[in-house]
Amino acid sequence: MFKLSKKADYGLIAMKHLANHREQHACSANEISEEYGISATLMAKVLQKLAKHSLVAAKHGATGGYQLTKDPARISALEVITAIDGPVLITSCVTSHGACDATDRCSVKEPYGA
Repeated sequence: MFKLSKKADYGLIAMKHLANHREQHACSANEISEEYGISATLMAKVLQKLAKHSLVAAKHGATGGYQLTKDPARISALEVITAIDGPVLITSCVTSHGACDATDRCSVKEPYGA
């Protein structure tokens, strides 16, 4: 089973919140954390990572907070997860961690791009 990290889960929650409020105002880390019962410190770190990967932009000032950088329909869950946790690798044949024991007879190597 594939399980998301807590930070990746919070990143998806934050992105959904920002998408739902994008027409109204920029949202602060505190606003999002209070809405979902998440640590404000952790939410701030998650939003900073999303900003570093240009998925959200910080708006400063009295009406400051975070906003999406593009249409939410053009942002994938995989982009968000990758921004928080790094690349998602399904199998070792797509990494540089050495050869797989089943390379000679593997039937899914091609779809993975290995």
